Amino acid sequence: MDRKEFFCTVLCLLFLATAVFTIPSNAKTIQLTYANFPPASTFPCIQMERWKKEVEKRTNNRVKVLTFPGGTLLGAKDMLRGVIQGQADIGCLCMAYQPGVFPLTTVIGLPLGFKDAKTASLVLWEIYNKYRPKEFSKVKVITLFTSAPSNIMSKVPIRSLKDLKGLELRASGTASKILELLGATPVSMPMSETPEAIQKGIVKGLLSSLEVLKDLNFAAYCPYETITNFQVYPFAVVMNKQKWNSLPKQVKEVINSMSKEQAAWTGEYMDNHVKEAIQFARQKYNAKLFHFSKQDSIKAKKLCKKVILDWKKMAVKSSIPADKVLEDVYAFKAKYEH
Repeated sequence: MDRKEFFCTVLCLLFLATAVFTIPSNAKTIQLTYANFPPASTFPCIQMERWKKEVEKRTNNRVKVLTFPGGTLLGAKDMLRGVIQGQADIGCLCMAYQPGVFPLTTVIGLPLGFKDAKTASLVLWEIYNKYRPKEFSKVKVITLFTSAPSNIMSKVPIRSLKDLKGLELRASGTASKILELLGATPVSMPMSETPEAIQKGIVKGLLSSLEVLKDLNFAAYCPYETITNFQVYPFAVVMNKQKWNSLPKQVKEVINSMSKEQAAWTGEYMDNHVKEAIQFARQKYNAKLFHFSKQDSIKAKKLCKKVILDWKKMAVKSSIPADKVLEDVYAFKAKYEH
């Protein structure tokens, strides 16, 4: 092939690659509704707005996305059913609010030692992509991501496992089980009621991801933060199957091309936001950070194994190859950890 033929070939390939994701601007506009349950300022909604912006841009505004944060279209517990029934075209759901519905992908929510949201989000995406579990058979998965790892924020200093004994802390789902195994007293309550409960002494703090120090101003009530990295909360963004099937091929290609990218972007945003929240807590409220000793960390890990064993028993009952899934999770975790 001479030089002229080579350049012609390259130009043709570039044209074809561009054509795949180029949608005529004069094509009929497609409108999608996207429901989310937390406040607009929180990370699930920040990633929603980023996805909306990118989809509109990459489809030459052929697709217009109307976003509904804060439960204005669907609430957290109604999200999956609402999307399946077509009340919203797209919905963001937290798997912890759908107990028993996602037996395979909730493996990511176990205390597996994730230290950052980007790694956990990419591992969740890889596990879904490898197994394509039937738990999502009634919807189209757009992307998946996780919260940052959960850590303790408290009114009193918690430097060791001994300090946890009998201590009332707000928690939900897997976090409650973890606290119970470590000797604390988990208390279930809405996040919105927790600041008042801390001020009244009903609870002494909470186990959650640290962005709430800034987003919900928990730094004002919890001057002590103990880094434990116990577990993350997995999320999925799903689309109504009929709506998905009705989309033009080129629009589907744009949305599919963003799936892993969106998972990585959300995880990275979350990790950076947590750093900002810690800095905010230190500067404005003189927050103190603690870490368990190596001995306590090892002991906590052993105590938390029961949560993993319970998941394995449940997974086997659902015909899930639990050991293989966990093996893959750890392999992907090693791949993406820095």
